[in-house]
Amino acid sequence: MSVTTSRAYDVERAQAVVRLIISPIAISYALALYYLSMIVEEVAWQIVLFETAYCAAALALWLDIRRRPGNRPVRRVLTMLIDYTTITLVISTGGAPMLPIYAVLLWVTVGYGLRYRSGYLLLATIMATASLLIIVATSAYWQSQPYLIFTLVLTTLMVPAYIHSLLKRSRRATEAEQAANLAKSQFLAQASHDLRQPIHSISLFTACLRDSSLDTEQKRLVENIDKSLHSVARLFRSILDIYSLDSGKVVAQMEDLPLHKLLEHLIQQNTEAARWAGVEIRLHCAPVYVRADHGLLTTMLQNLLSNALKYAPGQPLLIGCRRNGQSLSIELYDKGRGIAAVHLERIFEEFYRIRQARDSDVEGMGLGLTIVRRLATLMDLRIRIRSVEGRGTLAAIDGLQRVAAPVVTSVPAQSANPSPRMLDGLRVCLIEDDQNVLLATATLLKKWGCSVDTFTSLPDTSRDFDLVITDFDLGLEASGADCIKHVRALSGRNIPAIIMTGHDVRRVQEAVGDDDIPILSKPVQPAELRSLLVALKLRTRAA
Repeated sequence: MSVTTSRAYDVERAQAVVRLIISPIAISYALALYYLSMIVEEVAWQIVLFETAYCAAALALWLDIRRRPGNRPVRRVLTMLIDYTTITLVISTGGAPMLPIYAVLLWVTVGYGLRYRSGYLLLATIMATASLLIIVATSAYWQSQPYLIFTLVLTTLMVPAYIHSLLKRSRRATEAEQAANLAKSQFLAQASHDLRQPIHSISLFTACLRDSSLDTEQKRLVENIDKSLHSVARLFRSILDIYSLDSGKVVAQMEDLPLHKLLEHLIQQNTEAARWAGVEIRLHCAPVYVRADHGLLTTMLQNLLSNALKYAPGQPLLIGCRRNGQSLSIELYDKGRGIAAVHLERIFEEFYRIRQARDSDVEGMGLGLTIVRRLATLMDLRIRIRSVEGRGTLAAIDGLQRVAAPVVTSVPAQSANPSPRMLDGLRVCLIEDDQNVLLATATLLKKWGCSVDTFTSLPDTSRDFDLVITDFDLGLEASGADCIKHVRALSGRNIPAIIMTGHDVRRVQEAVGDDDIPILSKPVQPAELRSLLVALKLRTRAA
């Protein structure tokens, strides 16, 4: 069911439920008037009959909405006719004691406008005015009260008119907000790509420097550059994560994941950061599979791990898995300074950071735990934080659904620690339209022993390659996916390929439509790129 249909279904069903509640109240009111001798028995029973019929119609409408949800104008108009007909009959029959029912008439009129916008508000106003005129025409009492009727008609016209003006202003404000959000989306999308490129190229150039013959002081400077770059990349990712969540574009795509392997990869990606923080990371997790979104779960764990490295430097960190009934929890234990109880209630707020007197400046924007909680909600998971000052903090992701391990065909085991020269002679077709990124990537690949041919768009060579590495967005002439198809067509075989992109990974995956092509989000860690190259070479050799 689409979001729009679901909302329409909820609104109409809620309205039908309100009718089922109001009908017994109206019947009780009529009977109370009768017992207080304010209306005669005949009038009371007529009103009870009208309201009983209305209740039956409301029940039929409720059942129809459950069976056929969605925007159905004919049903809405029929509902309006039933509402106003019943109100007209009750007020006309009951006379002065039924004057309070006018409040229901006005409420129903305004309600249609608020639920279904201005067109229905106009129709409801016309029906409400017609209802009052019919009441006057059929009731001697109301004919004897011209000033009262004039006041009611005026109110029936003026209140919806004011509501219409408010709805119009609200619609304009909404349209302006949507336009602003669209402009912000376009700006952030472009800024995302443009900022990722220099960060990515600096990361690769730094890796080239690290592999060069440097003295101790030069190595220390390169190390500091790498640390600063790592911090910038992490802050940048936090901003983009919050933007993606605010835009509503993030949807969980659940799949069966090998949890132990995912955690091992996470630790491997953070090896340098852990070394800088002086943290030894230990992992205790059985080889189990869970049902989750790989990207979202990895982002949650990355934020929790980054917090532990920032706030518990120099202390050991334990990442473990615990079974809780039919579900599984991932728990991170650190021995940092802990969090005071007064802060625990607010740590999930955006931009909230714990500050204490004489604190050293800790990098970050206070978005990590906000992102974690919102991503957990998307996957129906729970976040648990427990902390004791001076002893450490436990951060846990609860509610992971455990699933059976898939049946796989055994393959020959590869060396866990490939040779440093494993990539020697690997023939790489590198395609990138940013000259700095092209130079940095080519330089790094050559240091790893690869033979590299560089291109800025569709390769114009028939040379046989072992691997294609390409950016996705290469201008108007072709995309990275087009380049991969072109190289494969020239070689006549399905050459392995890698796409590195500064755009949204999910969108690129959908555009590429090939699950066998890994897609890396810029800025790419050199260690991550090298590990992937080695894995692809080993897979090709095994095949």
